[in-house]
Amino acid sequence: MNRLWVRLTLAFSLVVLVAVGAIAFLIQRTTGVEFRQYITHSGMDASGTGVQTLVEYYQQKGSWEGVESLLAGGVRVAGPWARHLPMTSPENRSPGGAPEGWLDVLLADASGKVVFDTTHRAEGRKLRAAEKGRAVAIAQADDGTVIGYLLLSVPAPSGRLGALEQGFLDRMQKVLLLGGALAVGLGLIVGAVVSRSLAAPLQRLAAAARAVARGHLGQQVRVEGSAEVAEVGRAFNEMTSALEEAETQRQNLVADVAHELRTPLTVLQGNLRAILDGVYALDKSEISRLYDETRLLSRLVDDLRELALADAGQLRLNLRPTDLGQVIGDTLDNLSLVAEAQEVVLSAQLPDTLPTVQADPDRVAQVLRNLLINALRHTPPGGSVTVLACTAGAAMEIAVADTGEGIAREHLPHVFERFWRADPARSRDGRWAGGSGLGLEVAQSLVQAQRGRIWVESEPGKGATFRFTLPLE
Repeated sequence: MNRLWVRLTLAFSLVVLVAVGAIAFLIQRTTGVEFRQYITHSGMDASGTGVQTLVEYYQQKGSWEGVESLLAGGVRVAGPWARHLPMTSPENRSPGGAPEGWLDVLLADASGKVVFDTTHRAEGRKLRAAEKGRAVAIAQADDGTVIGYLLLSVPAPSGRLGALEQGFLDRMQKVLLLGGALAVGLGLIVGAVVSRSLAAPLQRLAAAARAVARGHLGQQVRVEGSAEVAEVGRAFNEMTSALEEAETQRQNLVADVAHELRTPLTVLQGNLRAILDGVYALDKSEISRLYDETRLLSRLVDDLRELALADAGQLRLNLRPTDLGQVIGDTLDNLSLVAEAQEVVLSAQLPDTLPTVQADPDRVAQVLRNLLINALRHTPPGGSVTVLACTAGAAMEIAVADTGEGIAREHLPHVFERFWRADPARSRDGRWAGGSGLGLEVAQSLVQAQRGRIWVESEPGKGATFRFTLPLE
């Protein structure tokens, strides 16, 4: 019973049952009253001595006050249809042998306000338009002025109708009951079908969610149903796609980290084993090579820590007004020996005055160092690496341009991905040695943390230019 489709079916059925019941009740009540009034007005002429008596009463009194003494017992009528009326008995017959009976009386004054009602239910209210249209206007004989309205009706209890009329009402009630039962049955069927169609996408979504919980992250569901259910389906598909992509990135990251760690560890273990076996002499040059490998491991661990803090939103920044020219000069001085060793010209082209930026100078220097090391790694001997800066609206734009081999257009979107390389075979030989494979992503995280953005422009054979912005003070 706690299923959604069962609850919806019961709700549909209850609504149909209440609606049909209310309509049937109103139709039954209205049909009985209107049918009795139809019988009254189709077989009776209220004019004659009865109306004349009321005219004379009004002329004598000047108003309808006290008219209840005249009409308290109702109006007795005679005719072939009088057998339908109450209080008919063998002794209550007209001299011609026709049966006699009683009608309820409703009398209103000239303004339509009810002054007398045999049933005492309508006294004091105004006649409705439909009632006024059925009523007999009471007018004075001399000038025809309307002084009131007379409305006669058969008394309400259905047992006082004739056999034909009562049979008609009984058939109407049976039709209403049958129609109500049919409507409820159809409501149950339609409600069950609609409820199952509404609940089916949710059931499939629940099954897909359980599959995701078991590790099948590639689950997708059909986007169907109402707008809200379809929106949930689209959100679920987007979520599973993101989970699958994140899992793929995690697996790649684990594999890449293992690969990056394995290489320096293998070098360390091999060289140390060679020293222990006497193959290599324990001299400063060998110790220096081992020390370089430990520095690579240290940089890799530091870069991974920086990325983890950035991903968690816990990267600490000391934002303050910063002289960008001073930061660029210090960074170039620190890398001048590296550039000289690679026979690469390292320079800066800056305006005479640079506006102050709101940034963390240590993090800006780290970004520049990562970009410059990456540029030096890809610039051949005899090439150049240049740092440029200019204002761009409310920000300062810094560029690191090299004259290296450049980057293919299809590779540009992947440049800032972790451990990505255009040629996976190129790992640690020559100018690639010493890199952690995370420098560009670390630079991207640091720039974004300081409310800037970073991008790359490049064409194969024409070098690459990495640009990033920092907000002005």
